[in-house]
Amino acid sequence: METEAILKERYLRHLMLEDVGEEGQKKLSKAKILVIGAGGLGSPVCLYLTAVGIGRIGVLDYDIVEISNLQRQVIHATSDIGKAKISSAKIKMNNINPNVIIDTYFEKLTAQNSISIIQNYDFIIDATDNFTSKFLINDACVITNKAFSHAGVLKYRGQTMTIIPKRSACFACAFDEPPEKELDSFFRAGLFGVVPGIIGCIQASEAIKYILKIGDLLTNTLLTMDIKTMNFRKISINKNASCRVCSNKYGIKELNDYHA
Repeated sequence: METEAILKERYLRHLMLEDVGEEGQKKLSKAKILVIGAGGLGSPVCLYLTAVGIGRIGVLDYDIVEISNLQRQVIHATSDIGKAKISSAKIKMNNINPNVIIDTYFEKLTAQNSISIIQNYDFIIDATDNFTSKFLINDACVITNKAFSHAGVLKYRGQTMTIIPKRSACFACAFDEPPEKELDSFFRAGLFGVVPGIIGCIQASEAIKYILKIGDLLTNTLLTMDIKTMNFRKISINKNASCRVCSNKYGIKELNDYHA
């Protein structure tokens, strides 16, 4: 742990902000955020959450680094090829900020382990690349009452929204159920390298704003972007009173895995 003087120098630009200051920086240092996925979206999220001094960051991923990842997954390097993504990410994060505690989970998120992992954190980042994981994360966060950020990217486009259970529309309010199996292959389509970087930075900012309780979050709002046209659009999402996941009457009571 660095001395107080060094910490003040490290976070100087935050300490100068009227909405952050010393009190806000202390909140960040006590915060616990889980990042599910250490790929294109998870890379900028992990880098920026570490840089701003989030006290504990969990990183969950069960994949290894491949050369084709490096076009967009900027937390990894050529020398990391063949390594577990969580191990590669942890090394970079520790190098950026040794004051941050990094928890790593080399496992797939399932109905069996999700609650025991998620319940230990204040905010969850969905940085996954498949529909089944996204719906499971939504279900688990609703059950554990954990705020989280959803995001998805495809080719030149991306989308993100923030969900606060009991207060805002959830992911299922917007999309109901996972699509047919063949549609899941969309995530394996081409991807313009900077798109997950932009969306991931927005996810990180949502997490930081949530911890600091500042600004307007993307609740009840789906933000979409097209990098080719530079068109950003906000779509209002209404909380569904009959939602199969978050409604009082029909809401989910236990977790089950989704099968693509």
